[in-house]
This record gives sequence, C-alpha cells and structure tokens, in this order.
Amino acid sequence: MSFTLAIVGRPNVGKSTLFNRLVGKRLALVDNQPGVTRDLREGAARLGDLRFTVIDTAGLEQASDQSLQGRMRKLTERAVDMADICLFVIDARAGVLPADEIFADILRRRSAHVILAANKAEGSAADAGVIEAYGLGLGEPIRLSAEHGEGLSDLYSQLAPLADGFAERAAELEPETDVDIGDETGDETGDEGPKRPLQIAVVGRPNAGKSTLINRIVGEDRLLTGPEAGITRDAISLLADWDGTPMRIFDTAGMRKKARVQDKVEKLSVADGLRAVKFAEVVVVLLDAAIPFEQQDLRIADLAEREGRAVVVAVNKWDAEPEKQAKLAELKEAFERLLPQLRGAPLVTVSALTGRGLDRLHAAVVKAHEVWNRRVPTARLNQWLTGMLEAHPPPAPGGRRIKLRYMTQAKTRPPGFVVMCSHPDKVPASYSRYLVNGLRDDFDMPGTPVRLHMRSQADKNPYKDRKKSTPSRLRKHLGKKPHGS
Repeated sequence: MSFTLAIVGRPNVGKSTLFNRLVGKRLALVDNQPGVTRDLREGAARLGDLRFTVIDTAGLEQASDQSLQGRMRKLTERAVDMADICLFVIDARAGVLPADEIFADILRRRSAHVILAANKAEGSAADAGVIEAYGLGLGEPIRLSAEHGEGLSDLYSQLAPLADGFAERAAELEPETDVDIGDETGDETGDEGPKRPLQIAVVGRPNAGKSTLINRIVGEDRLLTGPEAGITRDAISLLADWDGTPMRIFDTAGMRKKARVQDKVEKLSVADGLRAVKFAEVVVVLLDAAIPFEQQDLRIADLAEREGRAVVVAVNKWDAEPEKQAKLAELKEAFERLLPQLRGAPLVTVSALTGRGLDRLHAAVVKAHEVWNRRVPTARLNQWLTGMLEAHPPPAPGGRRIKLRYMTQAKTRPPGFVVMCSHPDKVPASYSRYLVNGLRDDFDMPGTPVRLHMRSQADKNPYKDRKKSTPSRLRKHLGKKPHGS
C-alpha cells in the first residue's frame, strides 16, 4: 500500500458508502440516518492500478468536549493526522453548510493534501451544490456518486500524481535487502515466512468493556469508548502483536436480547457481530463482574460453541470487585452449572481499565487455539475406544447390541470424530456425551467444541435393497411355455 486516504465529512454525506465502493465489499454499515459510523475502519482499497489503505471515519460534529460526539470528533481528527491524503466529502444535494466551511478550514491547516468531493451528485438537483463547493477554497470539487460508482475516474486522476510521490518516498525509506549473505546460511533455519494472524472476536452484552479491552491489548485508543452502552456499531478488526503473537482482533457491538432490539442500525450491528464470530477462530466472551452469566451471556457463549469456535470466558471490571476470592468461587460454580457444554473452558478475570490479567488472557487464548487445532492419531483413538467400551459398554436397545468397531478423527477446527458402528441411529445421546467427555479428559481438550458422528459401515451385499418381488417375477417368466409348444 503506497499511501493512506482518510474519508472525512459531516454525518450522512455518504462516507461509508464510498468506503465500501473503494474496498469492493460491504464492510461498513450503511443507513439513511446520520451518525451510523463511530469508530475508525481501515480497508485495502483498489482504484484502477492504485492500491492504498482507506479509512472510514465518523461524521465531523461541532463538539470538542467529552461527550460522545466530542470523542468521535477526536478519533476523526486522529485519522486526519494519520493519513497521507484527506478526501473531504460534502453532500451536493444539501449544498455547503456552515459546518462544512468550519471543517474545510480545519483540514486546510491539519492536512498537506486535501481533495474535495461533492457526493450524491447524480442528476441536475446537485448542480447548485457542486458550484457552491468551489467557495470552500480547496480547489475544483470531484463530482461523485458513491452509490452508483460515478466520478471514480476523476478521483483516480487526482490521486495518481500524489501516489507517485508517496511511492518514491517509500522506495527511499525502504531498507536495503539485495545483499550477498553468502552460501553458509543455506535453508537450515526453516523460515516459514510471516505467521498468519490468529483471528479473535470479543463478544458480550453492551457496556461490558469490549472496546476498552481491545484498546488495552493494542496499546492505543483506536476504538471509541465511554460510559454509554452500545457505543460500538461496526465489527471493527485491528491487527496487533499481542506479546509476540500476531492477532486480528474483532470488536463487536453489544448483543442485547432479540426482543429489545428494535432499531434498524442495532439489528445491522448485531448481524455484523455474528458474522465476526463465524470468521473468528477464538471467541472471547466478555462478562461484567457485577452482573455475570445473565441470560444473554449464556446465549452468546452457546452461540460461539454451536458455531464450533474455541471459547474463552473473561470476566471484566475485576478491579472493582471487593471480595475477589468469594466471587471467583461463585463464578466457577455458576460456569460449570450454566454452561456444561463448555466444561473445562478457561475462565479468566481481567481489568481492561488497568491491564491486570491480560497475560493470563493471552495464555488462555493461545492454549484454546492450540486445542482447537489438535489432531489425535487413529491408533491412539482406537486404543482409547477399546478402554471406554470395556469400562462402559453401549446399551442394547430392543435387545439389539450396538457394536462400535472403529474410530478416526475426520477434521480439526474444531476437532471432529467419526465412529463406525452398527445401528448408529440407536446410539443414545447420553452415550455420545460419555464419549465426548472422555475425549476432552483423556486427550486434554478442555472447553473446545467436540463433534462426534456415528456412522454405519456400507453393506457389501448388492442384493440387499433389491425388491423381494424380483425372484417371483423371474420364476413366472421361466415357468412360461415356449411359443408353439
């Protein structure tokens, strides 16, 4: 990526729609109501032969205090400082408003390269707004329609000369790599190149401290936080090196009970969070120490288990808990009783505000990911199965004995096992649970979802499914007298 482009402007001028157009995916939430975007979202953009990083920002508001709008504005100003180029977007149909003039003056002082774009410019109704945009003193405005993809060629023509300059700068700063290191090193190091980042989703109810926790892990205030519940809307992903482990961490919107979710944007936010869970490898279910294991917490943890993700339960705001030992014993008892499907999953106490317990959370996430990827040799599995059958043989429903003949691991992520047996449909769920719990205990797979499937071996008899009437028809045919006899 040769440069970074920040899209800035008032709320509801179409910044997120343009962001989605440039990255080629519907990553950012889009709705007609203003103020949907709150956090900074980065994406890999493509425009012709240009490759660059684009940042979607919250709408600029005339607020500089510690209110939600004031904190959103500070994040946007930070994006302006981070970016090489700022694309200042106005609504051509609404024309230039006083707020646009204020923000244009701010951008002129804070950014070396500002490009002006008049969005929603399709049709003659936008002509007056495009003409007004000249008065902002930022040069000729680009006439854009992010929704219909119009005007992107004009944006390219303005970005291309600037991109060449940033590419030259990157080439000058690039370290020397074409050096002769001799033949002594060989390939003995076994360098496998950069590791793929571990995918983590942090989920939980509103105001559990998800964004604060991720800011603490990343080491900077990248996500909007505050005392208000439901600040996060988009599922924002951030790349981070957490204690030497490369990770991509997804911050998700707080998930309330379905009956309470009436607002359209909140529905979109929850759907975005659920999609992040499906893409994740490890899901950190974050609870509030003051009100842990409420019904919604249990639903969220169960969802992660049903999706087959490794689960780590973290209890936040532990610094505010006065009776830590008694509370911890209570939490462990409630965890085992209310979430038996996650028996053995790690339960970690943390404080996102102070950073206490993050080392234990990191260790639990790495261990959960390793277990999620674990593969057991077939020989060991069948030795184990023999011992389990001797200790507790399967039942014989209706007097028909069930024979478990062979077992193998079919997949990982999460571990999935197949048992070849007679009468697989007659194996009771209690016996399957007995085997799953044994797998977790004997092969050190606590907490991870384990899938166990019973299958019947294919019958070798080719006549098994033939109709019984066939032999009688054959006898009838053979019993006919020849013609003319």
